[in-house]
Amino acid sequence: MKVKGREVFGIFLLLILLVFVEIGEAQTKTFLVNCGTNSSVNVDGSKWIGDSAPGSNVTLSSPSIEAFTDSFNGDSSYEPLYKTARFFSESFNYTFEGGPGSYFLRLHFYPFTFGNHDANESYFAVAANGLRLVSEFNVAGEILHKNSLLQGSGGNSSVFSLVKEYFVTSDINVFVLEFIPNRDSFGFVNAIEIIPVTDKLFVDSISKVGGNGANSSLNLSKRGIQTMYRLNIGGSEIKSTQDSGFRRKWEADSSYMIIADAGSEAKNHSNITYASPNDTSVAPLLVYETARIMSNTDIMEKRLNMSWKLDVDPDFDYVIRLHFCEFDYNKSNQRIFKIYINNKTAADNYDIYSRAGGMNKAYHEDYFDVMSSKSSSLWVQLGPDTTTGSAGTDALLNGLEVFKLSRNGNLAYIQKYEDVPEKSTSKSLILWVGIGAGIASIIFLAGLVMLIIRLCRKRSSKDDTKKSSPGWRPLFLHGAAVTSTGNGKGSIQYQSLGTLRSGRRFTLPEIKAATNNFDESLVIGVGGFGKVFKAELDDGTLAAIKRANPQSQQGLKEFETEIEMLSKLRHRHLVSMIGFCDEQNEMILVYEYMANGTLRSHLFGSDLPSLSWKQRLEVCIGSARGLHYLHTGSERGIIHRDVKTTNILLDENLVAKMADFGLSKTGPSLEHTHVSTAVKGSFGYLDPEYFRRQHLTEKSDVYSFGVVLFEVICARPVINPSLPRDQINLAEWAMRFQRQRSLETILDPQLAGQYSTESLMKFGEIAEKCLADEGKSRPTMGEVLWHLEYVLQLHEAWLRQNAGEDSASDIHVLETVEERGTENSEDQTHVESKNKEEGESATRSSAMATGVDDFSQFVSQQGR
Repeated sequence: MKVKGREVFGIFLLLILLVFVEIGEAQTKTFLVNCGTNSSVNVDGSKWIGDSAPGSNVTLSSPSIEAFTDSFNGDSSYEPLYKTARFFSESFNYTFEGGPGSYFLRLHFYPFTFGNHDANESYFAVAANGLRLVSEFNVAGEILHKNSLLQGSGGNSSVFSLVKEYFVTSDINVFVLEFIPNRDSFGFVNAIEIIPVTDKLFVDSISKVGGNGANSSLNLSKRGIQTMYRLNIGGSEIKSTQDSGFRRKWEADSSYMIIADAGSEAKNHSNITYASPNDTSVAPLLVYETARIMSNTDIMEKRLNMSWKLDVDPDFDYVIRLHFCEFDYNKSNQRIFKIYINNKTAADNYDIYSRAGGMNKAYHEDYFDVMSSKSSSLWVQLGPDTTTGSAGTDALLNGLEVFKLSRNGNLAYIQKYEDVPEKSTSKSLILWVGIGAGIASIIFLAGLVMLIIRLCRKRSSKDDTKKSSPGWRPLFLHGAAVTSTGNGKGSIQYQSLGTLRSGRRFTLPEIKAATNNFDESLVIGVGGFGKVFKAELDDGTLAAIKRANPQSQQGLKEFETEIEMLSKLRHRHLVSMIGFCDEQNEMILVYEYMANGTLRSHLFGSDLPSLSWKQRLEVCIGSARGLHYLHTGSERGIIHRDVKTTNILLDENLVAKMADFGLSKTGPSLEHTHVSTAVKGSFGYLDPEYFRRQHLTEKSDVYSFGVVLFEVICARPVINPSLPRDQINLAEWAMRFQRQRSLETILDPQLAGQYSTESLMKFGEIAEKCLADEGKSRPTMGEVLWHLEYVLQLHEAWLRQNAGEDSASDIHVLETVEERGTENSEDQTHVESKNKEEGESATRSSAMATGVDDFSQFVSQQGR
């Protein structure tokens, strides 16, 4: 009996053990679902079970369509998974049998057309156990949006599919995914991943950005989390198969950096261990084997931050996770830096070695920040902390993750995509057809009237043409682009304006002949775009030929922008484009030759003779006229965006002309106050308001021109790292003396005795106004131009007085003119100013905690 009792007891224990094992398996079961089929496929090192396959432990709630496609673009390894999908025109549920706990949920979308279901017209919502994940979600629109962001940041890759990742917690034994299509629309999904998470990946108490080290309790166990970004800093993409267990993908970070050259890639070849045994699931060790460290720290004199800009949804809370591993220094206080998030200080005196507890220790830090309803860009910046006296003057980062937190059970943000048309009702379609027919009728009648008028005037027009003397003809003539042929006889052809290519189209042999096969001895300038050669064309005309370097940071977009801008513009104070060459993948621009080079070369850094005070004033006035024409000479105006002394060229008579329009942008329309665009410009000249808000206006050019004015006075580089710290930045240094009204202290010694004190004082006041921190406080270029002309008149009156001439009447006239202000100022460009309202928002973004010293400014001040 005792033996039998022991056997029964053993069987009972075995049954209990089996029950617990079964429960554990249910709680830790991973679901990889291939939607829209009953077939299984092996993709990405794993088996994906068809959602309609028997025994899949997945329940489908209602009828739906098993869709498929024969065509595929994108990563070929995912082709078997993405060529099928489940389409549904009414609410549809997936129910997964599992247990309470936390899960990674990933939804895979690859849009394609099936039957009468067009992916462009697919709008739907998704919820997981009641947590709203997306609303009015359009997959094709989001893919287009992501590609535009990647291309706008200089990336060359495109995406064709979309994966949405979430971290959700379930307190019941089932996991329900609900898909709800919009009315008269449908939804679809290609694949679903549900991966249980037994480790604690998030803590509830996180340091708040700008909170001086204070922590915030976020109650993350009760909130949904969406992964917005997961970046492997300084390294290549980490595939899901390389992140065992959780199948997380890590993108390369280069597409999100403001300046990729600000941080150089570094690799660790030592053995890495986790700083805490609880962190083994936070990130794979591969993330900590690569990093970015600050580059050019000696040249930039500790002023350039590593910066990442990430597009996020406004009006949500975010957790920003930074991954670190110190692999250069084996003791503390060697590399200390600051961390900024959204222009606020997240951490001072950050020492990885001290925080991680040693060298080669994988460590992470979380920060919490709130995005306002008007902000959709999240900035992360790292820069050296120069106040600590540490040996290392740079910063280091290995990985970056951004997580969005739900609010009131909602993670959805409704994004409107202009490029994706929404499905229209039949009534609206009829309405638009009627409107289109009416407009077409009006255009037809107007064209008929114009044709009659043109025929009536044809004879007189011919007579006028015969009488007109030969000479310069505008680049655009009655809507056609004028193109001079290559025969040297100046004959004119017409081509479509749509090409945006104006002037003479040179052949590559003609370019090589003009430059003696790109002879290095003819190089007269080198910049980011490439080299500039002095050339002689076949008709004997001297020209400057700019040839793009294949490894240039500027490319086809800048090349076409410059052609487009110069095709629209013709002015005495803008450099004229003679033509271009685009044969054999070359990007070559041909300009008029400017015999006296750049303004900068006449101020410092060359053997060219220095300019007198009068000549400097005339050069400033000429360049101001060119900029004023850009801002006011067309309906929306043009913003140069790269105003600096190397882009102001001087001809044989020292007439100033603005050059280099590769970064130029068309100004805002009447109903807008600014152009929202990625920040580009030159280090030292960049408008700080433009940098903070990414809002480009004409006043950004005014700021840069103010820096030029101080450069003209002081004859020194705008950034000089060899000087003491308080003198490195010209704008800051000169503004201190200007506010003290002691500008003569830092004046170019070459000007000694050549200027009147009054003209210098007025000149300094103009420069100070141009450098106002807020754009609305700066003058327009028209106002700057008028005041510069007044300064020149003051100086000329002083010269006549010194020459012994009676200047009393001159001074009286000048005083009268100054009192009258800018009412009677006349721009010699003969272009009437638009007198645009400066409707810029009075609300100013909060200044970066680091001040001007910590701006992530761009490029070098060398010519492009």
